[in-house]
Amino acid sequence: MALTDAACKAAKPKEKSYKLGDSGGLYLEIMPNGSKLWRLKYRYLKKEKRLAFGSFPLVKLIEAREKRDEAKKQLSNGLDPSDIKKSVLLNAQKNVENTFEKTAREWHAKQRQRWSEEHFNNVKHRLETDLFPHIGNDQIDKIETYQLLKVLTKIENRGALDIATRTRQLCNQVFRYAIQAGKCKHNPATDLQGALTTRKVTHFASIQPKEIPHLLVALERNDARLFCRTRRAIRLSMLTFVRPGEIRNAVWAEINFEREEWLIPAHRMKSRRDHVVPLCKQAIAILKEQKQETGHLNTDLIFPSQIKVKDPMSDGTVRLALQKLGLKDQMTAHGFRALARTTIREELDYEPDIIEVQLAHKPSGSLGAAYDRAQFLKKRKQMMQDWGDYLDKVLLKAKTDGTS
Repeated sequence: MALTDAACKAAKPKEKSYKLGDSGGLYLEIMPNGSKLWRLKYRYLKKEKRLAFGSFPLVKLIEAREKRDEAKKQLSNGLDPSDIKKSVLLNAQKNVENTFEKTAREWHAKQRQRWSEEHFNNVKHRLETDLFPHIGNDQIDKIETYQLLKVLTKIENRGALDIATRTRQLCNQVFRYAIQAGKCKHNPATDLQGALTTRKVTHFASIQPKEIPHLLVALERNDARLFCRTRRAIRLSMLTFVRPGEIRNAVWAEINFEREEWLIPAHRMKSRRDHVVPLCKQAIAILKEQKQETGHLNTDLIFPSQIKVKDPMSDGTVRLALQKLGLKDQMTAHGFRALARTTIREELDYEPDIIEVQLAHKPSGSLGAAYDRAQFLKKRKQMMQDWGDYLDKVLLKAKTDGTS
């Protein structure tokens, strides 16, 4: 006898499960816990099998019969309904794993050993801010070029032209990884070449060597009333000319006062290799002053934030300080690198390759082959001391001459 909705509703659980048959192999199994499950019994290749259709009353009787009839059609075509159901579930799972966000996070995680921590976190922020909210849930093999352009145009419209360009480059790398991983066959980001507005390339602002006296005098006078640790960060930037992030995130464990060296570990370097920074006497003195001021604080950072000592000094601290010193649009924290490169070459007559190694750039000239073996450490130690002494002489002359 065929089932009715009333009979399905009235069925009560028993100590053991039991079945209420309908027709064509369809039945409702009543479980001891009270759940009621639709099943279909059928034979495929002379083997008896079962297929689940869900639970009553979520799946109504009429719906269960429709599912049974569909399964019967599949059987008549020589197909196994269970295999088809598994295939559908696998495809659904594959679709979940093949979203842009899922794929981008896989790709991003693989870069941790290659990138500095700061760059790794910056890329993560860009993905989560500018891409995931718009295309994160989209299947990566279904995303078209026009969709990417729409997202990048939103970034352009807020005036962030450089970020739009870098975001396009991120998309290109994510899709290249997706192709390699078999998640898609086409990279829609490659078709965006020339589609974005570009800004004229500009270098980090840096004063000329002849303007060093003005900066040194202004820093010593401190009419801008900068915090002592901010002034030390600027002076140490001048003396070591490392990247701003390498200064801000420096910790005391990296400093060897006995050897007068600062070893920046690979994970903090753009080049992803350890970098030795020889410390001149002037740099050592600054670090000792900083140790005296902040050594009692509960932090490993050399230049902690004034507000939260567990956080590094803000990336805008030095930039704003330079503005207060009267160098707005003339000097940036990164500009100390260009300033040192130019001045050391012109005034101290050191070979470019030696300077480039100190900048953590692999030299391309005649001395390049010796980079891995020696890193010119002896010559760099002398160069860094000569540089510290040069800056002292410039300041002394400026004060003597009344330069401001």
